[in-house]
Amino acid sequence: MNPSPSAAPGGANKKGAPAVALPLWLNELALIRLPLICFALTLTLGGALVVASTWYLNRQSDAALHAQQARNVAFDQFSHVENEKLEIRAYQPQFIALRSKGLIGAENRLAWVDAIRHIQERRKLLPISYEIDVQQGFRMEGQAAMGEYRLRGSRMDLHMDLLHEMDLFNFLDDLRRSNYYTMQDCSIKRSTATQNGALAPTLAADCTLYWLTLGAPGAGGAR
Repeated sequence: MNPSPSAAPGGANKKGAPAVALPLWLNELALIRLPLICFALTLTLGGALVVASTWYLNRQSDAALHAQQARNVAFDQFSHVENEKLEIRAYQPQFIALRSKGLIGAENRLAWVDAIRHIQERRKLLPISYEIDVQQGFRMEGQAAMGEYRLRGSRMDLHMDLLHEMDLFNFLDDLRRSNYYTMQDCSIKRSTATQNGALAPTLAADCTLYWLTLGAPGAGGAR
């Protein structure tokens, strides 16, 4: 007897092995493969469009925010300019008056000397002597903020022979009408001067005052 043929490795005969049945959906996958590819591409494109739209929307929001901020800055600047115009219209007459009296700008010592001479001649006062010191920075108690302007003062030591005390008061009042100054101290005493005639002085006054000017930094000086 011939020996029986040996069994195939693994104990199963290939010819006799039953065929494995594939799931039905795998068999039908080939039919819808093209639509699935189109769906995946559409989904990917849609996601990309959503991302691009979100980025563009955020960019436009930032641009709108920057435009609003620039508009606010421009509006603030416009309001500031309009307020300055209103202030100029309101204070221009006062500014012109202060400048005409010599408070604003460089000090004008010639105008001070002329004012003293005119008052003396008009009121027929006795001779007046004075000395004006160099101009320097000046600060008054309770001085308000003046921006870029600086207050300066020039000290004047004044001596007057008086027929009576009203000569001094009238002189200082007239002087204040034509220029700006602040009085530091003033003393009146009986005069020891001797003079022939009816216009002999009875009193003598010694005063220290400061002529005041307002000017921008570096714009000092005398005329």
